[in-house]
Amino acid sequence: MKISLVLKLILIFTLLVFGFVYFPVSSLEIDKLEPFELTGSHFSLIEASHNLYRPFPKMITRSSNPMTPEKTELGRLLYFDPVLSGDNDISCAHCHHPDLGFSDNRDISMGKGGKGLGKARSGGTIIRRGSPTIWNVAYNHRQFWDGRALDLEDQAQSPIQHKDEMAQNSEELIEELRALPEYVQSFDQSFGGEGGSGLTFQNLTYAIAAFERTITSQNSRFDQYARGNQAALNSSEQRGLNVFRSLKTRCFECHNFPTFANPDFKIIGVPDISNTDPDLGRGEIDGKAYNRAFKVPTLRNIALTAPYMHNGVFQTLEEVIDFYAQGGGRGQGLDIPNIDDKIRKFKLSPNERSDLVAFLHSLTDESAKPKFPDTVPSGLPVVPRLTNQSSELVAFHQYAKPYPRSRVKKVGRTITVSDGQSIQDGINLAVSGDLVKVMPGRYHETLSVDISGITIQGIEIAGKKPVLDGKKILSDGLVGSGSNLEIRNFNVVNYTANGLMINGALNVKFIDIYCENTGLYGVYPVECVGVTVERCTVTGVRDAGIYVGQSKDIVVRDCIVYGNVTGIEIENSVGAIVENNDAYNNAGGILVFLLPNNPSKISRDCKVIGNRVHNNNHENFADPNSAVSGVPSGTGILIMGADEVEVAQNEIQGNNSYGIAIVSLDVDNQEPTSYDVDPVPQSCWVHENTMKNNGLDPDPSVLKLGLPGADLLWDLSGYDNSWDQPNVRSMPPILPNKSWPDILRRANWRLWKVLSSV
Repeated sequence: MKISLVLKLILIFTLLVFGFVYFPVSSLEIDKLEPFELTGSHFSLIEASHNLYRPFPKMITRSSNPMTPEKTELGRLLYFDPVLSGDNDISCAHCHHPDLGFSDNRDISMGKGGKGLGKARSGGTIIRRGSPTIWNVAYNHRQFWDGRALDLEDQAQSPIQHKDEMAQNSEELIEELRALPEYVQSFDQSFGGEGGSGLTFQNLTYAIAAFERTITSQNSRFDQYARGNQAALNSSEQRGLNVFRSLKTRCFECHNFPTFANPDFKIIGVPDISNTDPDLGRGEIDGKAYNRAFKVPTLRNIALTAPYMHNGVFQTLEEVIDFYAQGGGRGQGLDIPNIDDKIRKFKLSPNERSDLVAFLHSLTDESAKPKFPDTVPSGLPVVPRLTNQSSELVAFHQYAKPYPRSRVKKVGRTITVSDGQSIQDGINLAVSGDLVKVMPGRYHETLSVDISGITIQGIEIAGKKPVLDGKKILSDGLVGSGSNLEIRNFNVVNYTANGLMINGALNVKFIDIYCENTGLYGVYPVECVGVTVERCTVTGVRDAGIYVGQSKDIVVRDCIVYGNVTGIEIENSVGAIVENNDAYNNAGGILVFLLPNNPSKISRDCKVIGNRVHNNNHENFADPNSAVSGVPSGTGILIMGADEVEVAQNEIQGNNSYGIAIVSLDVDNQEPTSYDVDPVPQSCWVHENTMKNNGLDPDPSVLKLGLPGADLLWDLSGYDNSWDQPNVRSMPPILPNKSWPDILRRANWRLWKVLSSV
């Protein structure tokens, strides 16, 4: 659009006067970029990781209750002493028994008046929920299934005083303990008291909390595998780990490494026990939006703690897996709103299911189980030792099979895998510095790569490469967390979840990879620092052909993406270069996103340079609940919520909806929404692109927003974005360029905001 000099001057005057008079500045409408350091801890944690080994988070502690040996020993005695109950017959250990996974092997727990231990009930009050395990309870952000206690100190006082549990009066308990000289002395030693002044109910809860913080599980066979012992898991367990971290099951997204839990409360639709009222869980604390939400429990020592869920409705892990595979509560026929979007139906083969259960058993570690006291100061009987009665242990028959011997041979630093052998066997032989050479052939397996410093290279002979073929059955071609890793020269086809996925690693390279029909993603590094994707071709995936998310220091270069929902997606990442790629016949060509509810809360400093983005008019065939399902067919380059994105020297043509769009997360919302990220794109710069025939037949979803097709689209979010693109069709018609002074830039932004609201 050509505008004469006189018209430009009139427009500038109008912008200045009309904009300032009728649309005053609001601090809520002009956002400022926050310092990068606000999310630096996310990348720092990645850099501190080593393969699958992730540092445990800091324990949740009170500054007023520091750990001391005297205090934890006092807490141990109190934990096993029935004197804490009103009738002197129940200790903490009765419902959280060390031999029963620090639970009680019941579906719902037994309270006051109960007799006997283990699975069978024998009278007594029945509590409406099961006893959660105390293993690694020090890492819980809140306590109890509904999170009503802030920490262990807060939690400890509740069951002691609850009328249906230990039914003890706190003042009477302290008087009872004062009659026991050993406790008086121990409390004074532990809390600096004199003459019994240290013996208070608060200090009692502090001592129990201190003891419970010592009950940690961090040395399972999985942990040994994560620290580099490749033989710690057998082949079934290793395959189960792959299923666990696959996007087919999505287990790892809620049960995060290394705690296998997370601080959130999730609605998954657990069915109620027959003839009981609905349990609203967290909704009883935080309101109806959290109805039926419960804490995400740790999976460590999960084999010891059956039955499962807050009410013990499932007896075995296979039953739990089947519940999730059927779509959670919806699969049970329950009409429950707000079920977590990660709960979706999936299919597992019988082998995949048994492998997943085998992996969950590898999380067993009782090496830090405390010693039972022979006696306690009250002289009351200590809970006896028991045989674990978990129904899961009875059901499981494949635990800890011997690791199979490999037929693959290693000569020097080179491991050669031939057609008919297992690539995984070769990877399992490798140590840092080794080369795994894979000869041409078809390999039907999912590879685990959790060792650092190796190269996995396909060898091409007479035009034939090695092919990873999932046969439309297996979830992933490759999953892993190895750092300083290079994967090159493979064809990857017919997987249901991903092609190649690396998570939580440093310095990973994907070179000369071809992916076709690999599920959601083709090349999929996530939560990595230092990523190179070079000369890769991806087609036929229902999310992003090449996806790099929650990552830093990224190069995607010389790649070809076509026939996907989206070609290349850079999400919640920092320091990306996307250059010299060819993106065509996708629904969307190149995306740079900042999305909420992800570990990284920032998307900044991405350069999209010298790419060919053309004819991206494929129908959008994404899963309906996915983020990319909202990408309009006909999208060239879409910047949503991201900051400091430079788009330059690209050839962008023939994209039916638009060539380049810069929008906020609220682009399709009628009212502003609250996010855990800044939804407004800021300081982006579009310049020197060759643009032709974009926006000629926009998708109905674009027209529904009141936007026409164009080369350039802007939803007016982020006043400081800039365009240096003369002679192209844009909406709005006048876009600020780099030379505009700030006062004119703001006036232009205000004017279009007013006009768009009329």
